[in-house]
Amino acid sequence: MNKPVGNSTARSETPAPVVLEPTPAPPAAAAPHTRRRWLIGGLLALAVLAAAGIAWWLSNTGGSVQYTTAAVTRGDITRAVTATGTVNPVLTIIVGSYVSGVIQEIHCDYNTQVKTGQVCAKIDPRPYQTVVDQNQANLAVANAQLTKDKANFDYAQINYDRNARLAQTNAISKDTLDVSRNALDQARAQLGVDQATIEQRQAQLEAAQVNLGYTNIISPVDGTVVSRNVTVGQTVAASFQTPTLFLIATDLTKMQVDTNVSESDIGGIKEGNKASFTVDAFPRRTFEGAVAQVRQSPQTVQNVVTYDVVVGVDNSRLALKPGMTAATRIVIDERRDVLRVPSQALRYAPAGKAQRSARGAVRGQAEGQVWVLRDDVAVAVPVTTGLDDDSFIEIVKGDLKAGDTVIVTEKRETAKSLPVPRL
Repeated sequence: MNKPVGNSTARSETPAPVVLEPTPAPPAAAAPHTRRRWLIGGLLALAVLAAAGIAWWLSNTGGSVQYTTAAVTRGDITRAVTATGTVNPVLTIIVGSYVSGVIQEIHCDYNTQVKTGQVCAKIDPRPYQTVVDQNQANLAVANAQLTKDKANFDYAQINYDRNARLAQTNAISKDTLDVSRNALDQARAQLGVDQATIEQRQAQLEAAQVNLGYTNIISPVDGTVVSRNVTVGQTVAASFQTPTLFLIATDLTKMQVDTNVSESDIGGIKEGNKASFTVDAFPRRTFEGAVAQVRQSPQTVQNVVTYDVVVGVDNSRLALKPGMTAATRIVIDERRDVLRVPSQALRYAPAGKAQRSARGAVRGQAEGQVWVLRDDVAVAVPVTTGLDDDSFIEIVKGDLKAGDTVIVTEKRETAKSLPVPRL
């Protein structure tokens, strides 16, 4: 209807309310698109795993293999024990002093060639000479006393014989006869005492003369003086133990090496085993010897047990000096001109294949196997091993001959890695 027109007052009208409509849902086609994207991602992951598996298979079964080989040879195998020792004379005599005193003279020095009975030093003999003179005087007194008591015995004998004759005629009493008999018996006993005293004085004199003789320090053997421990004017005290004055080596042309062998190696060492050693003074020279003695006397140092093995050696040229350090090699066992392979050949096995008794074979006298290249193909050959010197092993039995090629190690050239798809 038409509104009137004029000066009438206009009225304000209330605005109509605004209604918000809900957000429309995504189209139904979006859900299949998300599933499609997850499907593609899964296929790509499977492709990556497949590529990795193929690469691993190719790296282990595919590609070329390079072998490091060694020839089967004939030669010597020697098993030995190494030890460190010291060069010493076979027999060293310690010359000491039995008596105490002041060194008055010295006649021997280092490297002096001495003979048996030669005087090397002299201790002041005056105190011991005084004791000898005193005992000689005591012996003279004992002899004089014996002479006196013999005279008394003779008188007692005569007196008893006279009284015995008088007693037969009753000229004297029986008591007088008994007194003379007692005097005779005492005189006879005194002679025995005097004789024993003389022997005692004689023994004391001889002891004093022995001590006087010990003031001369003499060499008991023929040899060479290798050590001198005294000087003129030095006081030697022999109260508790005999002091060492000289060391004399009887024969420097025959030496020995005292080596310390560990308990793990001593079982295979016997007298007569060949040995060789070197010394720092002659690094390019090897000295030959033999085991002379395996001493049954263990030595324990910091819980390590060793045994002294003596190696005898000829030193005719006097090149070896006492006290030298020797690096010794003692041969326990050896084989001459036998079939042998490197020790590493028995420890080899192709990748992915178990090794057959390789550990036992290295220890000797056990079944093992080696791999031989025949027509460029690795073939396993069972063998029976013998002596092992840590470098070569003796082949006692097996389809091997000198000149065969055994495999020591292998190196595989793996295939190139497959490209990995990118997500």
